[in-house]
Amino acid sequence: MPRQPARASSGRYVSRLTGGTLAIIMAGGRGERLKDLTAHRCKPATPFGGKFRIIDFVLSNCVNSGIRQISILTQYKAQSLIQHVQRGWSYLRGEFGEFVETIPAQQQIGPTWYRGTADAVHQNIELILSHRPKHVLVLAGDHIYKMDYGPMIAYHVEKGADITVGVVEVPAPDSVHFGVLTATEWNRVTKFSEKPKTPDPLPGRPDAILASMGIYVFNTRLLEKMLGEDAADEASAHDFGKDILPKAISGNLQVFAYPFQDVKTRAQSYWRDVGTIDAYYDASIELVHVKPELNIYDQDWPIWTYQVQQPPAKFILDEEGRRGTAINSMVSGGCIISGAIVRESLLFSDVRVDEGSSIQSSVILPHVEIGRGCVIRGAILDEGCEIPDGMTIGIDRAADTERFHVTEKGVVLVTADMLRRLTA
Repeated sequence: MPRQPARASSGRYVSRLTGGTLAIIMAGGRGERLKDLTAHRCKPATPFGGKFRIIDFVLSNCVNSGIRQISILTQYKAQSLIQHVQRGWSYLRGEFGEFVETIPAQQQIGPTWYRGTADAVHQNIELILSHRPKHVLVLAGDHIYKMDYGPMIAYHVEKGADITVGVVEVPAPDSVHFGVLTATEWNRVTKFSEKPKTPDPLPGRPDAILASMGIYVFNTRLLEKMLGEDAADEASAHDFGKDILPKAISGNLQVFAYPFQDVKTRAQSYWRDVGTIDAYYDASIELVHVKPELNIYDQDWPIWTYQVQQPPAKFILDEEGRRGTAINSMVSGGCIISGAIVRESLLFSDVRVDEGSSIQSSVILPHVEIGRGCVIRGAILDEGCEIPDGMTIGIDRAADTERFHVTEKGVVLVTADMLRRLTA
């Protein structure tokens, strides 16, 4: 494992660095592996954690780190994301040079839409330069984690790096989903492979690899130069992982890895790529555990968001067999559990569960109505679903496969479109 960075300089020094940094959040991805969950929204706009959206985590990381100049690049089905950012993230003060802005794909420098992550940034390079940042922090908008970017930027400066890449350890079989780095003991990156089938493992640990988090710190002028060269290369895929980083390494630039670890214990910090239905389900259900690894109750590192004002959750009826109850669960505002039981589940806002129904190990997104006598097990119910009286989900896999989407692990994804097709 590459050596853990020493504790970066703190206080005023770090605040000056973050204050001079522009964050670029890549939020244009389709999220195809999330199947029907992203049929009407981009992946960063997907609800998560009972009241948040996925992009709230990276935005909160920026604001909590002291980065107050943030540009969000959008492309695919971005309307709900744009609305969410406008409603929940418009409190920064423009007169102080603070902003969170959404930038849609608009063919700024040619007739093409974004051809890759690097091209997305290149097409907005004039806008980026107009803010005169000393450093540009490129971030993926679709991961769940809490991270102070200040020490990473300070590490970048202290190393004299041209590019610094945030990295995590992941199991070697997962390499086909990540960019994989090879680094020296001092974290100097010597190789970068995009989603390799046979990755270089960590020294002495054949079961683990060093994976890119999709977080990059660039010196601004170098970023401008490299993106310009990449745009002129017809053979390029115009992607940071496939093109920019390998060229930087082969060109002998100073590329360093920044391990996302606890400074004291060197333990891997929480980071999840919720890019599949199973990964999204697992990360959601983890939150209802007694002590989940991701602490969303942390007042020292709050996750900010926009939410509609809702009354408190309500649990009604108190008769044998008709008692509104939630056990080992998270229930958001506006929910009414009427004579039903909810176990080990996560309910977003404005969910109604009627008499005699049973919900277990499920993720229920906003504005879902569950009728009487329903049984829901191991399912994700998308926003706006109306479950008719007596419906069972997660009991008969063959029946579920005919009606809904069932993952390899048996998680059942139900959307409003699927339910409408059943009654058409």
